[in-house]
Amino acid sequence: MENVNQKTAPRIEIDNHLQDHWTPQETDNVRVVLDFFQHLMNEHDFEYTLEKYGNGSYIQHNRAIPNGISGLVSYVKTLTKRFPEYSFDVKRVMADGDFVVLHSHTTMNAKHRGDEKKGFIITDTFRLENGQLAEHWDAIQPIDAFSRLLFFMTGGSIGNNNPTF
Repeated sequence: MENVNQKTAPRIEIDNHLQDHWTPQETDNVRVVLDFFQHLMNEHDFEYTLEKYGNGSYIQHNRAIPNGISGLVSYVKTLTKRFPEYSFDVKRVMADGDFVVLHSHTTMNAKHRGDEKKGFIITDTFRLENGQLAEHWDAIQPIDAFSRLLFFMTGGSIGNNNPTF
């Protein structure tokens, strides 16, 4: 089933982020993370995300989000009900062995995409195991007053008991 956001979602151009110095494993890991991000965070294609990435163990270190890919999908589903144009513009990608780090600009409304005075700066760190998403950490910085208020209002719930580091 095609999601409405798939037609208007920003595209993460994977090839634009690949680096010649990465090992084949690092390149494969980056492709996994960027495909995951494109489908979940930009297209809001929850079925694809669950089908392709929902098997296996996934430890979530963002305390507001439950463990497992299904927990993350549930969290993003709730978020996109209120903000259907929620999306990520991945600015930088770093890879080191089993770790992939994304540095992104996240906005809640399509009209704010590209406006560096709106939204959030987010750094996501993923650990992969045998080419599968295994663990996730993030650091989130709200940019504008709306984002700070939203962050304040939603930041108190606890979805897992995993350590933040």
